[in-house]
Amino acid sequence: MRAPNAFGAAAFERHAPPKALESQCTQKPNHSFAASFPRLLRLGVGSFFLLWCVSGQADGNFLAGADFSFLPFFEAHGIAYRDAGEAMDGIQILKRQGINCVRLRLFTSSAAQGAADPYDYTNNLAYNLPLALRVKNAGLRFLLDFHYSDTWADAGHQATPNAWTNLDFTQLVQQMRTYNSNTIAAFAAEGAMPDYVQVGNEITSGMLWPSGQVTGSSNTSWSQLGQLMKSAVQGIQDATTVAGTAMPKIIVHIDRGGDWATTRWFFDNLNFQAVPYDIIGQSYYPFFHGPLTNLNACLSNAAVRYRKPIVVAETAFPWTNTVSSWTNALDGFLPTTAGQIDFIASLAHIVERVPNRLCLGAFYWSSEYQAVSGVNEAGFNTTSFFFTDGNVLPVAGAIGGMAAPLMLSGNLQSGAWELQWPFSGAASTLMVSSNLSSPSSWQPVTNPVQIQTTAAVFMVTLPTSSNPLFYRLQ
Repeated sequence: MRAPNAFGAAAFERHAPPKALESQCTQKPNHSFAASFPRLLRLGVGSFFLLWCVSGQADGNFLAGADFSFLPFFEAHGIAYRDAGEAMDGIQILKRQGINCVRLRLFTSSAAQGAADPYDYTNNLAYNLPLALRVKNAGLRFLLDFHYSDTWADAGHQATPNAWTNLDFTQLVQQMRTYNSNTIAAFAAEGAMPDYVQVGNEITSGMLWPSGQVTGSSNTSWSQLGQLMKSAVQGIQDATTVAGTAMPKIIVHIDRGGDWATTRWFFDNLNFQAVPYDIIGQSYYPFFHGPLTNLNACLSNAAVRYRKPIVVAETAFPWTNTVSSWTNALDGFLPTTAGQIDFIASLAHIVERVPNRLCLGAFYWSSEYQAVSGVNEAGFNTTSFFFTDGNVLPVAGAIGGMAAPLMLSGNLQSGAWELQWPFSGAASTLMVSSNLSSPSSWQPVTNPVQIQTTAAVFMVTLPTSSNPLFYRLQ
């Protein structure tokens, strides 16, 4: 939530627009106008309305992210990504939609493994280096997701890389330092230094099993997990020191966005090991982790207990439902393109209300997925940012809108005003006043807030007034 502004007559006079801008703000009916500054909007008689410059833009720190790890994989299968029918680089489409950070997973797989089974093994270093450079060249931030496995790692699968299985524990700890250092050095040499690094993917049950496993009878292995993770972070620090670059922010990622009890168990134990990290990462899917109320409780409790920034490192929602097990587990949202927007709007309400604004971002998983013949994508091609024809869906703009500059825009339609603002204002309240000289005159607007699903914005419809009224978000 962005801090509200306090407005009085003096502040209003300081920010009053020049006459040139004032003349540009007189509009004809059915004509839309938006200014690049304001949170304050003046509506007057007839078709006249004026946007006053009173506030800066959003701080730009919120991560509106997308996991785009399979982009070259799908491109190699002939998939074309489109924006309004125009074929273009998928990364540029993300940027156009307001996405500001791209997440890429990294396997330890060999070239031979990747060639034999691209879907399960292709995301190795050679695959990722040019992809990461594309991300950085587009001006986007880059989150590197270490899996520390030859293939997919998650809470139920954390297989030690084949090439490391003969190492004893002391050697494995050293290998983690060397591997992380060499990998980060390779990205630095490519000109694609990560801004954020996940030391493991969904490591609720630990990593590098059995050495770093912390479930069941292995719940006594926290010291070993801590040593492995500290060695990984040290390797990243080694590489950044040599490269003379800033240390990436370190994320610890688990898969319990709807489960506060397990989240507390994990991070209480991890923190006892003094593993250095900057950000808590959580996966949250409504069809796996329960209703959004569970996410709200988990994020809020974690923010209060650990006082660290948090990211929703993975989330997604289907625009059509072909997975039977998801049918009754969508938290009341419809599996449609409009349902995707409703879900993201509700997600935005939660993350922007995390205590002390400690939710740093949200990343959409499977954003690049498209159906490919002969490939089992577990239904995630139906949660994608892209429709079957390759055209980008409004959900991409919904995620991007969570980091958009917070501003009001107005549109006069059929004798009524439509006020709109992006999902970055999910925690904001629309306020109205007829008298700027009295700060106490501001009152909440009681008209219902709607979600404009095609544009992925919030909207309130208001009648025209014979007296000037002023609106702001707080």
